[in-house]
Amino acid sequence: MEPKPPVQVPPQLLDAATLRSVIEEFVSRDGTEFSDHETKIREVRELLERGEVQLWFDPDTGSCTVR
Repeated sequence: MEPKPPVQVPPQLLDAATLRSVIEEFVSRDGTEFSDHETKIREVRELLERGEVQLWFDPDTGSCTVR
């Protein structure tokens, strides 16, 4: 089976809880200290809102990431 390319997902298509979960999972990958966790979530959300980063879904792995 041939790999499927990642798909960009506009953040406004996700409900607030799902978007937060995706951002939380992304932020937790780098071992963020709990005290910095909310700050990093807010920073990533702001970057998404400004279009400086995007959400991408990989259909082969079923995962979503921020690029």
